[in-house]
Amino acid sequence: MTAGVTQDLPARFREAMASFPSGVTIVTTTAEDGTPWGFTATAFCSVSADPPLVLVCLARTAQCHPPFERARSWAIHVIHPGHTELATRFATRGADKFGGGEFVTNPSGLPVLPGVPVLLECSEYARYDGGDHTILVGRVRDVELGAEPPALYFRRGFHSDWHERKAGR
Repeated sequence: MTAGVTQDLPARFREAMASFPSGVTIVTTTAEDGTPWGFTATAFCSVSADPPLVLVCLARTAQCHPPFERARSWAIHVIHPGHTELATRFATRGADKFGGGEFVTNPSGLPVLPGVPVLLECSEYARYDGGDHTILVGRVRDVELGAEPPALYFRRGFHSDWHERKAGR
């Protein structure tokens, strides 16, 4: 490899990761004082079926990092295309993320967004150092499945018609 290629590796890596289509999640929790916290993540996947485990990655620089470091449970929402503005809000530093009144508190005390394609309620299983991120591994305690198709994120943009293209519409 040439020095120029190596120096450009972080930018090329970000571009490569943006070229991998993924679903979009909003992850929420409640701090000890009752304050809701949340963030948007595309770095999300299943880890194990037995026990049911998922992981989501949270930037160490995120304002909500300290509350999630202490959180013992969280909710992961796979969003549908109608939630893309909400996902952008949850990805924006300093935004009033819960100011729109979209979330309700579930019996476990977590802020949840009704009507999402997938809602996973998780309890803390493990945390790992992931470089500039923390990898949160959650044990799935409950699953809700909705009827809407999920939103897709690809090359730094939301896409909602992938399921229509797949169906030949």
